[in-house]
Amino acid sequence: MVKVTNPDRVYFPDLGITKLDLVEYYLSVGEGIVNALWERPCMLHRFPKGLAGEKVHQKRLPGGAPEWVETVELFFPRWKRTADELCVTELASVIWAVQMSTVEFHPWNSRRADTEAPDEWRIDLDPGPDCDWQTVRRVAAVTRDLLDELGIRGYPKTSGGSGLHVYVRIPPMPFADLRRAAYAFACEVERRAPDDVTTAWWRKDRDPAQLFVDYNQNTRDHTIAAAYSVRGVPEATVSAPVTWEEIGTCEPGDFTVRTMPTRFAEIGDLHASIDDVAHDISVLGEWADRDEANGKE
Repeated sequence: MVKVTNPDRVYFPDLGITKLDLVEYYLSVGEGIVNALWERPCMLHRFPKGLAGEKVHQKRLPGGAPEWVETVELFFPRWKRTADELCVTELASVIWAVQMSTVEFHPWNSRRADTEAPDEWRIDLDPGPDCDWQTVRRVAAVTRDLLDELGIRGYPKTSGGSGLHVYVRIPPMPFADLRRAAYAFACEVERRAPDDVTTAWWRKDRDPAQLFVDYNQNTRDHTIAAAYSVRGVPEATVSAPVTWEEIGTCEPGDFTVRTMPTRFAEIGDLHASIDDVAHDISVLGEWADRDEANGKE
C-alpha cells in the first residue's frame, strides 16, 4: 500500500487537478502504464509544487524509496557515474512515483536484462512550430504505408503534445545499429513526402512548417513520454495509444487526465499485443548501406 500525502495539492492550476486526481488517473490506466514501462529504466519528470513550480528531470530514484521499489543501475559516460533508475514491474511503483510528485514517465527503449540493447524502435513524428496536425496526419499515413510494405506492425500514440509516436517491437540490438536503421527509415519517409518531412538534424536547417522524423530518439539515454503518461502541460494531456484509423479524426487535445479513464475502461490497452511479435528490421540496414553509398549521411 502506498500512502498519498498532500492529496489536495493542485498540480494543474487551470483545471484544478490534484495529486489525488493523478493517482486515480494512473490507477485507472494501470495495466497500460505498467505494460509501457515494464522493466525499462525510467526517468521521472517531477513537479514538487505542481506546474506552477520547478520541473525536475530525475534520473536517479528519489530518496526514501521503499525496499520493494525496483531499480536498475545505469552508467552515464558523460558524467562518469552511475544512477539507479526506477524500473517498474508493478503498479504500486508507479503510484509511489506519483506520490513523489512525478507527473511524466520517460522510459528507455531497452530493458534491464540488457540496457545496452534496445528492443523498441521509436518513430517520432515531431512537427515544427508552424507545422499543423493535418501534416502530422499525412506523414502518419506515409509511415503506416511504409511499415505495411515491410510487413511490420507499428503501434501509434499521440505524444501528448502536437506530435505522434509509432512504436515497433524488435529483437534487441545495439543502439548504434538501431539509430542507423531509424535514420534510413526516416530518409525514406522524407523521399515519399518531401514537402512535409525533413530529416535535417539542426533546427536552423529545418523549415518550421515541416515535420521532423526524429531518428535520434533511438540513441542511448534518449527517452520519450510513455504510453499513458500524463504530460506536464496546462491542459493535462496524455500520450494516448490510438488506432491508425483514429489519427484521421482525433485531435491531440482529445486525450486528457479527464477523458482517458473512460476510454481505457471501454477499449482497454491498444498496445497490449505489442510484445507478440519482434520484427526483423535488417532491411533498414540495407537501406542505410545504399544511402551511405549514395552520399547520404
